[in-house]
Amino acid sequence: MAQKTYYVESCIWLNLFKKEVHPTKGTPFWKIAKDFLEDNNKIIVSTIGIKEISFKIPEKIDYVMKFFKENDYIEMIKTRPEDYDLARKFEDGEEFKISFYDYLHVAIAKRLNVPLITRDNELIEFAKKHVEVFKPEELIN
Repeated sequence: MAQKTYYVESCIWLNLFKKEVHPTKGTPFWKIAKDFLEDNNKIIVSTIGIKEISFKIPEKIDYVMKFFKENDYIEMIKTRPEDYDLARKFEDGEEFKISFYDYLHVAIAKRLNVPLITRDNELIEFAKKHVEVFKPEELIN
């Protein structure tokens, strides 16, 4: 099977690095994230995603950065001015409000023309108007 490219937003990385599980079902979100990430795809993470991770788990950011740099299937990209511009347009035009960072994730996936990977249901609802969007478990072989 040909390698695919996906833009993975911060909630999936947090699932992995915080070893998160579903609060009531006990589903190991971190294991699903790990299986997806190791499924022979190219994975993109942005500077804005890294910034979010550093806010949520500052004590692990050195480990996270080392992980990103040591895995050749992960590409770190810079957030561009046009991403911010499109995210502002999304934000201004929407009745349904999500975080500005979430609008940025959609703008980046749209610029790169790759599917967005997230577990955030509100983000999924907005993103599917603009890009392909999946939860990791929908793509695991």
